[in-house]
Amino acid sequence: MIQPAEEEVWRVFVDGASSLAGCGVGVVIISPLGEKIKLALSIDSRVTNNEAEYEAVLTGIRAAWEVGASQIILYSDSQLITQQIKGVYEAKDDMMLKYLQLIRAQAEIFADWSIEQIPREENGEADALEKMAVSLSEVSTREVLHVSRLILSTEEEILPVPEDSWMTPLIKFIMNNELPDDKAQAQKIKR
Repeated sequence: MIQPAEEEVWRVFVDGASSLAGCGVGVVIISPLGEKIKLALSIDSRVTNNEAEYEAVLTGIRAAWEVGASQIILYSDSQLITQQIKGVYEAKDDMMLKYLQLIRAQAEIFADWSIEQIPREENGEADALEKMAVSLSEVSTREVLHVSRLILSTEEEILPVPEDSWMTPLIKFIMNNELPDDKAQAQKIKR
């Protein structure tokens, strides 16, 4: 991992959590010009807190790529996750190893990338989005986009990143105010 040049870097703040109320991910992407893209995602299946944190990192990587970033710095308040990704801590659990493998493979699409641990108070926006996703996961699906886990524990293979991701219509709407031709899908994207 190389430290990207400051003028071209996209900053990606991520947070994930799991509770009895649900599982969620919050991502805040900040462009080199300071523009923000915020994602609050509810995870359909139950995951551990560590798995939710890894899901947040994967979502951040994929979303940053979708908006055209070529250099990113990921920020997470999870010491375990950041240190495992950096190789400081060893991942012993099979699921953690799968997440690490997938993250390292997908992060290679960037010219430069790194991950840094930050204090929880510096990750407030991603934390708030994650909390919203968790609290709304069983109450309302209108304000939170639901996604399946990026890795399924029953599968042995690492899932590839699809060329046309579920985020593509959202990104097109956010960046270019472009909506799908299907009226129902367009309304969903607007919400």
